[in-house]
Amino acid sequence: MVSALRLAATVFCVLSTAFARSSTGSKVLVVLEPKVSRDDYSNFFSKLESRGYELTFRAPKDVSPAAIEDDVPSFAHVILFTPTTKAYSTDLSSQGIIELLDARTNVLIALGPTQTPLHYLALEFGLTTAPSESALISHFAQNKDRPHNVLEIVPSKTKVVSPVKGPVLYSGTAFAMGNNPMQVPILRAPAEAYATDSDVSSDDGADVLVDSANKGGDGLWAGSSLGTVVGFQARNGARVTWVGGISLFNDEFAQAEVVPKVMASNAQVAQDIAAWTFQESLVYRIDNVTHHLVGGSVPLEHYTTNDRIEYEIHISRFDSESASWKPYSGIDDLQLEFTMLDPHIRMDLPPVSGEPGVYRASFRAPDRHGVFKFLVDWRRGTGESYLHSSITVPVVPPRHDGYPRFLSAAWPYYTGAISTSVGFVLFAALWLGGDVREAKKKTE
Repeated sequence: MVSALRLAATVFCVLSTAFARSSTGSKVLVVLEPKVSRDDYSNFFSKLESRGYELTFRAPKDVSPAAIEDDVPSFAHVILFTPTTKAYSTDLSSQGIIELLDARTNVLIALGPTQTPLHYLALEFGLTTAPSESALISHFAQNKDRPHNVLEIVPSKTKVVSPVKGPVLYSGTAFAMGNNPMQVPILRAPAEAYATDSDVSSDDGADVLVDSANKGGDGLWAGSSLGTVVGFQARNGARVTWVGGISLFNDEFAQAEVVPKVMASNAQVAQDIAAWTFQESLVYRIDNVTHHLVGGSVPLEHYTTNDRIEYEIHISRFDSESASWKPYSGIDDLQLEFTMLDPHIRMDLPPVSGEPGVYRASFRAPDRHGVFKFLVDWRRGTGESYLHSSITVPVVPPRHDGYPRFLSAAWPYYTGAISTSVGFVLFAALWLGGDVREAKKKTE
């Protein structure tokens, strides 16, 4: 029965992917805590639905519909708008979210200053949240009438967020990012911002900056090294995005003016964040890999030392507009490694002109036999999905009849052997054919 359910779920996921703008499916589970009203985020949800997503809503403690059953995910994506919730059903617990990622389900998580189990889960992704009830503060807003815990963030140049005209309004906590190469910074805190648990409502409260710096423990949380929206891409391609404040997605910020005639860019940035998280953008895959001798076309089971080998890989990118995969030749830093424990050869793998999506390179096999691997491992910390291909192939020495009859480098040895043989023959001939008359006279 379980296997039948898994087969049905797999078939459903394949069919849903064929008609979705996401490369992994269109079904989205939206989890809203009771304090969060769906109507306050109608702009965000309606745009997702207009892009072809099927939204299903439930509360954090509800057990139905389940996010995952029998190790098979029921939804391609999960949105958690639960900034203050401290108790979840089993499928949405910290362990449940890890299982969702293992099953290649994408997750969008919005937190807040209040400490919840999700704050501790963020540690598993190399993110440390600011101390409890600490909100991000800035005293340098363009609009002086706006509270100081509402920041204006100008998105830095990133491939995840498309160019925008106005800043993003943000209210929430911040993350200290580690050195995990799987992290993708999407929005950083302004350089002048800092996190504090004090009630700062005017410039008179700016003295709290000195008090925070003098505190022990975590010390001062400040500057653009902090993240407000941080993505994480797992090895299997699943994506999870951590947002420090749920208000980034609400209608108030989406329709607000930063200054007269300059609208906030929250609506566009929120959709860009969702598009990256749901694997609409920056999604690549390897379609085919071949290797053979230069001038040949059939892959060999093994190669001989010093063979000329040609390697070819086909790459495509997901196009969300047509919901299809298209050949892509825009990667200019792809590399090929031919390794045996350590890379013996590392070289560029350039795109082939006139052949979309094809990357090709040729090289001479090392003069060393052993078990080698063709390795392509393309990982960038700017949001692109990973490309990994590994093919094992032996490299053997030539057969006994594969060497030249005479080696030019061995002529000194040939000369020595021949001269020794000639000398021996001459010596033997002289010894055996020499004059023996004196021996005969003595005998008589």
